[in-house]
Amino acid sequence: MKITDTIAAIATAVNNQGIGKIRISGEEAIEIADKSIKLKSGKKLSDCKSHTIHYGHVYDGEDIIDEVLVSIMRAPKTYTREDVIEIDCHGGILVTRQVLRIILKNGARPAEGGEFTKRAFLNGRIDISQAEAIMDLINAKSDLSLKASVSQLEGKMSEKVKNIRATLLYHIAYIEAALDDPEHISLDGYSDTLKTALDEVKIDLEKLLESAEDGRIITEGIKTVILGKPNVGKSSLLNRLSNSNRAIVTDIAGTTRDTLEESIIIKGLRLNIVDTAGIRQTDDVVEKIGVERALETSKDCDLIIFVVDSSTALNEDDVLILEHIKNKKALIILNKNDLDNVTGEEEIRKHSDKHIISVSALFDDGIKNITDYIYEMFVNGEINFNDRVYITNERQKDAINEALKGVERTLESIDAQMPEDFYSIDIMDAYENLGKVIGETLGEDLVDEIFSKFCMGK
Repeated sequence: MKITDTIAAIATAVNNQGIGKIRISGEEAIEIADKSIKLKSGKKLSDCKSHTIHYGHVYDGEDIIDEVLVSIMRAPKTYTREDVIEIDCHGGILVTRQVLRIILKNGARPAEGGEFTKRAFLNGRIDISQAEAIMDLINAKSDLSLKASVSQLEGKMSEKVKNIRATLLYHIAYIEAALDDPEHISLDGYSDTLKTALDEVKIDLEKLLESAEDGRIITEGIKTVILGKPNVGKSSLLNRLSNSNRAIVTDIAGTTRDTLEESIIIKGLRLNIVDTAGIRQTDDVVEKIGVERALETSKDCDLIIFVVDSSTALNEDDVLILEHIKNKKALIILNKNDLDNVTGEEEIRKHSDKHIISVSALFDDGIKNITDYIYEMFVNGEINFNDRVYITNERQKDAINEALKGVERTLESIDAQMPEDFYSIDIMDAYENLGKVIGETLGEDLVDEIFSKFCMGK
């Protein structure tokens, strides 16, 4: 696809700051910049070397709008593989908009959201998985999500997928060539060779799918819900975990009437915690709604932290919650271990086999044991971005899952001793689905949807 128009946008946040950046990309980027900027040296940008920076002023007719530094980068060694101009001006809202207005007046058009990265994709500089990694990088909220994005941006996912596709393409080509020219290319015994190759591909695809849950957790964080009766210390625990006074803590049971959300980082992993209303049988209409919301919120979470007051005896409300978390990923906290113990681990064990940690949220005792255990629960060994690829979004997961189904169908056909032309149909299906991961077989509508999530100037 040949793109001939030139686009421009403000590439930094539109607010009052030290520096604002306007980005221009396209065949006429340098010409448009020359119409808008006069360099102090008296030279034209069109006469300047690529990848150099120059001092000058932006003019609107005879009026100086701002003094600027201008970077000139000639194709193809640019982000978009087009000529690119970047103008660093003063960062006021008015001045950046004025500079952009002049650039548009002199021939550029406003860039759509994500259009610079879309051009990098269309011009072959990056594939779609790397484009998605750029968005993840921008939105990263933890060290691990940042590292996962950088890993994909470096092309580790692309390299893995391309290697698998190369294997599939080789066997597709061999089968088709043998069917077209059976006199010179034999398929005798080929089923065994193909089965060996596809068994290895199947293992590779299964490993990628296994990484999807870790990838989701790394990117989105762990959705965590704190459950427990009123006044067991749920809000105190949230405050300790978040190292803040986010939740109101009183001796009055039922203080928390609705859900309260907070995010914390543990060992680079993001924990999205929801504190809920105390669960108990009540006639209070507002509190009853809070209890219903608490139970509803916990249905689709990644982790439930059930807080028990160890200084009081278990009752039917506790048993109700223990029954609720039976088939869920959960952790039981015996809080208030600074007080006389009434409920211990042996009482909990009568109803649940979940891991138990004894703490005092009031005195910050045992809180680190909670964060250490949560990390171990969700990370299968140490997260290593050197030699492992992580699937970080649902679109990639679906495409790889469909590719795996194609490989499995082929293996079933081999076992059933089906004709070889059956093999190539399903192998091609796997090949095309893997192409969706890196954008080689994506429809235009889906490409537009992916880039529509980007902000202007990116």
